[in-house]
Amino acid sequence: MTIEIRPATPSDAPQILGFITELADYERARHEVIASVADIERSLFNEGATAHGLICLRDGSPIGFAVFFFSYSTWLGSNCLYLEDLYITPQQRGGGAGKTLLRHLAKIACANDCGRFEWSVLDWNKPAIEFYKSLGAQPQEEWVRYRMDGAVLREFAEG
Repeated sequence: MTIEIRPATPSDAPQILGFITELADYERARHEVIASVADIERSLFNEGATAHGLICLRDGSPIGFAVFFFSYSTWLGSNCLYLEDLYITPQQRGGGAGKTLLRHLAKIACANDCGRFEWSVLDWNKPAIEFYKSLGAQPQEEWVRYRMDGAVLREFAEG
């Protein structure tokens, strides 16, 4: 079984919205999803879009996605990569796809000289919290955010 990560394209917008909806169901927030396919197309693929999407495939079939953007840290004086969403379908979890997708993002962060790679997780999502900790990410308790930086980020990106 081969895992592939590729940049999302406009034709992926319906699949991305489907994954967003599945993620919202899992997070008990389906009622908060107001995005349309047109919104996804515009926000991820129009010229000047600041967010970027990735599609995760196993044996050529989409099994997940990630959306990220670059932020800035005044304290570091450098760009950072912020992961807005990462989702792998429930039946595909545990097979390395999430770790592969996170490593791909870590490589993007390193290639863009980012000082941090950050994301947030719901405090009740214990499986995700344990997964992130197992990768070396550390909780930022005051922000309830996870971060990889420095040697941890480089080591994770290198695998």
